Amino acid sequence: MNQWIDISMPVTPDITGWPGDPTFAYHPTSRMAEGALCNLTAMSLSCHTGTHCDAPWHFVDNGPTLEQVPHDRFFGPALVLDMGDALLITADLLPDSPLPLRVLFKTRNSRHPHNAPFDEQFTALDLSAARRLVEDGVVMAGVDGLSMAPYGNAVPTHETLLKAGVFIVEGLRLAALSPGWWEVIVLPMPLVGVDGAPCRAFARAMAGPSQ
Repeated sequence: MNQWIDISMPVTPDITGWPGDPTFAYHPTSRMAEGALCNLTAMSLSCHTGTHCDAPWHFVDNGPTLEQVPHDRFFGPALVLDMGDALLITADLLPDSPLPLRVLFKTRNSRHPHNAPFDEQFTALDLSAARRLVEDGVVMAGVDGLSMAPYGNAVPTHETLLKAGVFIVEGLRLAALSPGWWEVIVLPMPLVGVDGAPCRAFARAMAGPSQ
């Protein structure tokens, strides 16, 4: 039986964060070692911490918030594309054949530890690649960087995908996945009225492209 592989980042106090975003932190509110009835912990974090999703409202001010994203976006067969050492994913690097409903982009980003210093030169998709995904009817796109779009030029890629209803998953860990077809599950926290949420994501190998 194929095993499920965890493709989400571990969330630790030193996890790589987006510059300027709230950092992840947790603190104990009660501990049994100190006489409390149970152990209890509080935490604070950005909705875009670690492996996370973007709802359309993230870049489209009148767009749907997370609870309005169709649930069928969250799971199904996905094609993993290995982009090698590409610094920027452009349309000409994508397969000539039509893209499937769900695509995951494996890049050099997956080689970085979850707590590596933030690298402004992470691999991302440019506008031409985003347009190609929309033209082919992709409904879920995932990438192993903290953003689908290049640093300093976030709007065109995000806006193009999110206006078209593409469910964006960022911060995946894809080093263990070979190119090809995988069954994928991405489960956001069921937050209401927000622009995104941390996710737990899993993948297991599958034989073919049934959608």
